[in-house]
Amino acid sequence: MTPDPTPGLPTPPPTGTSALPPDTYAGTTVLVTGGGTGLGKAVAAEFARLGADLVVASRKEEHLKAAEEELSGLGGRVLAVPCDIRDPDRITGLFDRAEAAFGLPHVLVNNAAANFPVPAEDMSPNAWRTVVDITLNGTYYMAREFARRHLAARTPGSIVNVGASYAWTGGPGYAHSAAAKAGVKNLVETLAVEWGPYGIQVNGLVPGLMPHEDMTADIRANLDRVRAADVRQPALRVGQPRELGWAATFLASPYARFISGHTLVVDGANWQRRDLVTPEVVPIREQLGRGPFTP
Repeated sequence: MTPDPTPGLPTPPPTGTSALPPDTYAGTTVLVTGGGTGLGKAVAAEFARLGADLVVASRKEEHLKAAEEELSGLGGRVLAVPCDIRDPDRITGLFDRAEAAFGLPHVLVNNAAANFPVPAEDMSPNAWRTVVDITLNGTYYMAREFARRHLAARTPGSIVNVGASYAWTGGPGYAHSAAAKAGVKNLVETLAVEWGPYGIQVNGLVPGLMPHEDMTADIRANLDRVRAADVRQPALRVGQPRELGWAATFLASPYARFISGHTLVVDGANWQRRDLVTPEVVPIREQLGRGPFTP
């Protein structure tokens, strides 16, 4: 094998490859929220390549048709369902449609979230409620519906909650999202204990910087503002969306049944980096290009 001549962590295998056996998810239904775009779609794609039938949910119907067409060519069947996960009644309808089409989902990937940068003092109550409602409440409502149905059917299942590293560290500029993601991480740990006796494993999955075509405008603007994103990572490269998908397919697979209550960070050690000399503090308002606060 020819060594990789580039510094940092080696590049991943090509798209379409997997560490898991072919058809690992044949006969299995996987439900992915926020699966119409971005990292959610990338995660769904890796399950599809391993034979899963997919149920992809998104608030925006325009995202679903293209995702359905793209994912249908990778493996099993695909059902795209519009759903606002802030509404428990709509979640019930989502599961009803999934169960009618493919049977009760065996795996739930809670990927849907909301986020945008804003200084905490500028944040409106509606902005706070919206992000917490989607990211934390929606994740809980989805997990509860999944678990209730498996508890009633007395069948095992697997939940993967997509989190964020600032659940541990705090997230200046993202107080709403950081607080919500801290709650999502705690749900992983709490629900894994509650539901483990019934055969339901619950894990978390945290992505690092993984550029993709569906990034929000604020994230794209941040990337455009800095030079050489690769050298700002300990790995000396950014991540590839398929790397998150591979991690998700492992966590929910038969080969990871004894892993539960764990949050796996896939970011090339970026969140653990520290400087020998602490850099100067740049206030969030300044980082976001905002002037002094005015009531």
